[in-house]
Amino acid sequence: MTPTRWDLSNIYTGLDDPQLVEDINYIKTIAAELTAIYETKLEPALSSDISDEALSQLLNQIVDTRNTVSLVGNKIGAFLGATLSVDSFNKTAEQLYSKVQIEMLPLGNLSNRISAWLGKLGDRLPKALQYPGSAHEHSFALLEEAEQSRYMMSEAEEELANELSLSASSAWDNLQGVLTSQKSVEFELDGKMQTLPLPALINLRSHPDADTRERAYKLEMQVFEEMKEPLAACMNGIKGEVNVLNRRRGRQDALHSALDMARIDRETLDAMMGAMQDSLPMFRDYFRAKAKKLGHDKLPWWSLFAPVGSANKTYSFTEAKELILENFAKFSPELAKLAQTAFESNWIDAEQRAGKRGGAFCMGIPVVKESRIMSNFDGSFDQVMTLAHELGHAFHNYCIYQAGKTPFQSRTPMTLAETASIMCETIVLTALLKNPSSPEEELILLETAIASDAQTIVDIMSRYLFEMEVFIRREKGTIPADDISEIMLQAQRDTYGDGIDPEVMNKYAWTWKPHYYSAHLSFYNFPYAFGTLFGKGLYAIYLEKGDAFLEDYKALLASTGEANAADLAARFGINIRDKAFWKSSLDTLKPMIERYIAL
Repeated sequence: MTPTRWDLSNIYTGLDDPQLVEDINYIKTIAAELTAIYETKLEPALSSDISDEALSQLLNQIVDTRNTVSLVGNKIGAFLGATLSVDSFNKTAEQLYSKVQIEMLPLGNLSNRISAWLGKLGDRLPKALQYPGSAHEHSFALLEEAEQSRYMMSEAEEELANELSLSASSAWDNLQGVLTSQKSVEFELDGKMQTLPLPALINLRSHPDADTRERAYKLEMQVFEEMKEPLAACMNGIKGEVNVLNRRRGRQDALHSALDMARIDRETLDAMMGAMQDSLPMFRDYFRAKAKKLGHDKLPWWSLFAPVGSANKTYSFTEAKELILENFAKFSPELAKLAQTAFESNWIDAEQRAGKRGGAFCMGIPVVKESRIMSNFDGSFDQVMTLAHELGHAFHNYCIYQAGKTPFQSRTPMTLAETASIMCETIVLTALLKNPSSPEEELILLETAIASDAQTIVDIMSRYLFEMEVFIRREKGTIPADDISEIMLQAQRDTYGDGIDPEVMNKYAWTWKPHYYSAHLSFYNFPYAFGTLFGKGLYAIYLEKGDAFLEDYKALLASTGEANAADLAARFGINIRDKAFWKSSLDTLKPMIERYIAL
């Protein structure tokens, strides 16, 4: 079984599918109908003596219509986005996607108007939400939307920002994606010259051969040295736009909106970051031990992801599938069944090829109650774990669909979006670590586990510090490409410290990470740390409760769009504002690192 390509045919049969055209036209029609409802019913309700019950009926109508529109809009966006993510050379899809973005503008503008209207209802909104109906069932989403409307500009300004984004942040985002996905390089691999897409070159960081890793690292640095100016322009354009809009919307800083989107407060973030800062010496011990095992005085960046041990096993796609299914089944047959469906129904696009974006993601498609997963599978155990991670996201989507949640009940914050994915990684790794066949295999598994945690703690903290500094400096003017690289290097010095070679770091770690290039995903770094540590806390509870934990866990995943993170964590007796919780999760890593050093 070779790495698969996904099948999108039950969404649309192709770019020429008449249903796609019909759905795009539906978006235009419903935008006009919703606008009429807003102008003839919603606006007058602000100044009339409409009863709470009548207001409730209006809210029901708005909720139902927006859910329907969201299903269709997601269907269109998922299909076109998925198509372009694996084939950025597809000009037909690119042009159609651009057209759809324009067609969606009126709905975006209308959504802003409705949000502002909800905020203007004041005390009338919670009263109207007491009546049975769709609005009552979406109380959390509506009250949150009303609260967030405080941070909106005037209607005209929001519409202008919405329309300009297509020629600003969205355009910069697209350019970064095209530049990094279409670049290919000539590289000698396994004794012969090969043409590798850039994501495949980056994946060589985990190659078992040291010379290959070093050469790949040097070529990667060379490639990004040549691309740094246009990518810096992308970064400056996006971060500059976000700064301006945050200021005009009354946000305290760039972090403010990210925290609200994550549904956590600064107290929670400070508690988690404080515990992470305290844990850095433990990870530096690991980095130094790894350097020693690999024969380095100090660990160079190009060996940061290197496998350790002589049994440098690679996995076929079939072996990866069987390993995942076997260990998922030990946790939950339902999880294993979902994963098997994903493999056998071609939900996964795992093949590396030119024109395909780097990294991995999972997207839910609620209209067909399925998910699609993109990865760049190269046979490494790291990529096996990536598949397990993304299948966790698919299981999260599955729980939402099984519970019958609507799109507006399913808007999961970035923090909680990582819960199931981290759980699935933990399930596979923990199972394998229980019965290693030899000390050599134990070392390899420990390396994989600790390296992953180091990325979500140490590297994520460096990326958080980097992005914070970029936002601060961008307020003062455009940041030159070399200065952006220096900010990245300083963030790595502050976190990795003496754990790695200060002369061989990765100043271009900002170039290829897509999260930096989204105006809507600022600080998409700390949620990964949150997900890792929250997931480990939940796994500890699972070990205590056993199978009794599973139903509560599925209920948690199904309701991640209907409460803030602190309230959902409290269901399991977890106080996320207490540094002690985060420390307890990090403390579970100490025995693994100590064992790793001893082997």
